Amino acid sequence: MKVSHILTQKGNVVFTIGPQSNVFEALQLMADKNIGALVVQEEGRLKGIFSERDYARKIVLLNRNSTDTLVQEIMTTNVITVTPNETVDNCMALMSDKKFRHLPVVDGGEIVGLISISDIVRAIIERQKETIDHLQSYIAG
Repeated sequence: MKVSHILTQKGNVVFTIGPQSNVFEALQLMADKNIGALVVQEEGRLKGIFSERDYARKIVLLNRNSTDTLVQEIMTTNVITVTPNETVDNCMALMSDKKFRHLPVVDGGEIVGLISISDIVRAIIERQKETIDHLQSYIAG
């Protein structure tokens, strides 16, 4: 199964924020959209990812103020991306090895999606269910 399958299932909606936005604005957008991370873009270019984990570790634990702190000050900048043709299994391995939960999907230099570890787990469960259904059908003959 490929990343493109996940994007088709969930839609290619990517929520973004600019690096000059404050953290409170980012949190408000994440709450409004019920998501755990935002792609940080400037002039159409990927600058980083801002996640709940960034907030918890770099604002809450350091006793900083979310209205006085810019997204660019605490976002994750060393972002690994994948293409829509990447396999779900490779994404799972990458996310597990590097210990992150969100992975931007880039096609031709353009961000076309953002997948989460939850998306990966759902895809794997779906694939396993299909395998079980095929085996049951085969056995039933």
